[in-house]
Amino acid sequence: MQHYLAETDILNWTHPDVLQLARQLAGDERDAAIIAKRCFEWVRDEIQHSYDYRMNPLTCAASDVLKHRTGFCYAKSHLLAVLLRANGIPAGLCYQRLRLDDEGSPFCLHGLVAAHLPEIGWYRIDPRGNKPGVNAQFTPPREQLAFAVRFDGEALFQEIWPEPLPIIVRFLQQSIPVEQAWEQLPDIDILPSHPV
Repeated sequence: MQHYLAETDILNWTHPDVLQLARQLAGDERDAAIIAKRCFEWVRDEIQHSYDYRMNPLTCAASDVLKHRTGFCYAKSHLLAVLLRANGIPAGLCYQRLRLDDEGSPFCLHGLVAAHLPEIGWYRIDPRGNKPGVNAQFTPPREQLAFAVRFDGEALFQEIWPEPLPIIVRFLQQSIPVEQAWEQLPDIDILPSHPV
């Protein structure tokens, strides 16, 4: 479980601004589920999704997501993971493989977070940001993600990674505008062990 509490260059939870926000969100609360919900809702609602709001720059490290108040789903997940870790809640990164739309568009990865909550275990949450047709909530033990797997080739990967996938980091560390990044969203193939 220590891997899911560790700090990395991307998941830099000891950054002073991140720690300050994590402490502010926790307050005097001791219940991990309540703290996790506060962290989730803050990231979901206060960090603007880069493409929805056409906001630059691309952000990757959690502290940069907080500084610029914007990020793709992957970057928003990085910030949520570190807020949880800063509060002693083990957190990892998860991914879905989805189509960009219902019209047979290319596949791309979608970033999520899994928090390890007492009496529940691993619980996936999606800080992407709500909008018409997207309604991610914190309702343990039932998961309510932004997107459901609906098409052949889509998948909800079961792995919980302690660090972002390298393909995600490479994507987010490009110096390109958000609109150009949207055309290059990362994707990986589904392994045989993953149900469609």
